[in-house]
Amino acid sequence: MSEAERALGELAGMGRLIPNPDLLVRPFISREAVESSRIEGTSTRLDQLLLHEAQPGDLRRTRDADEVLNHVRAAEFGLQQVRAGYPITLTLIKELHRILLTDVRGEDMRPGEIRDRGVLIGRTGQTYETARFVPPCHTALGPLLTNFVDFLRAPGGLPVLAQAAVMHYQFETIHPFSDGNGRVGRLLITLLLCERGVLPLPLLYLSGFFDQKREDYYDGLLNVSRRAAWNEWLAYFAYGVTVQARDAAARISRLNDLRLDYHHRSAAVVRSKAALRLVDELFASPYLTLRRATDVTGATAKNAQNVIDKFVAAGLLREMTGKQRNRVYCADQILHLIDQPMNVPAPTP
Repeated sequence: MSEAERALGELAGMGRLIPNPDLLVRPFISREAVESSRIEGTSTRLDQLLLHEAQPGDLRRTRDADEVLNHVRAAEFGLQQVRAGYPITLTLIKELHRILLTDVRGEDMRPGEIRDRGVLIGRTGQTYETARFVPPCHTALGPLLTNFVDFLRAPGGLPVLAQAAVMHYQFETIHPFSDGNGRVGRLLITLLLCERGVLPLPLLYLSGFFDQKREDYYDGLLNVSRRAAWNEWLAYFAYGVTVQARDAAARISRLNDLRLDYHHRSAAVVRSKAALRLVDELFASPYLTLRRATDVTGATAKNAQNVIDKFVAAGLLREMTGKQRNRVYCADQILHLIDQPMNVPAPTP
């Protein structure tokens, strides 16, 4: 836990020094949306998600992409509420669930409503007798959820990381919704850290770690229920925080260096505030269309296209479509850095 707290403190310190933080935070939210959804079987890649966001009217967008986009919207809503000073309540949790499941697969699972039936966790075709885990009956959820929210308000002096670990276990065990519990429960970890003031920005997400160590993740949760293996779960959770905090800090440092490089290279070909705003926007999403460029800079279409063309000539952007109309451009270096796989080292014995 101490090692995880140190890594988290270093990440928080770096977060406080980020220039224009809202732009650099967006890639972290997008990565989490992809990785958390992947644990539940959704196959959209990060580059696909970012491309879909750049082309909101694209009819080729898949149902998987819509699910991940909903995850981004839910995360942004939750963070907005926490930043406004609202606590994590059952009302907020239900709203996150509603956003997550609206107009996608699972919308028949009562988005935003507590389940009214029994559920089981296991392979398709398994019964209550053979399932890996059976959450509490729906008739018992009321007092369990009251206890859950009471714990968030009065965690009994536990360190914040221990609070997050206990909260996540308890939420997944109660399993309050018919679908989407994993994604909501993992999102709550970051919201709690921001609400408690441990992180100034939503920079830490654990889904990438959970995905690479998926069996350990499932076993850790289950073993708390089976034999009260709290020490093992807390150690696993703390190790994940350490790994992810260090990964996030390294990624932020490289993004900041690359941002400065892009500023210098863009200034060599075009000097304007519009060009600098466009560079910063590329770090929120490395895909660019002419419409997005005009919206961001406030420039005319002609002037925005002129800046884009100079960025292409300087190697800052690459045109992807080969078309004369509805072109899409990509900042390949930024995309590569955002999408670079996380390396999970072996834990220290």
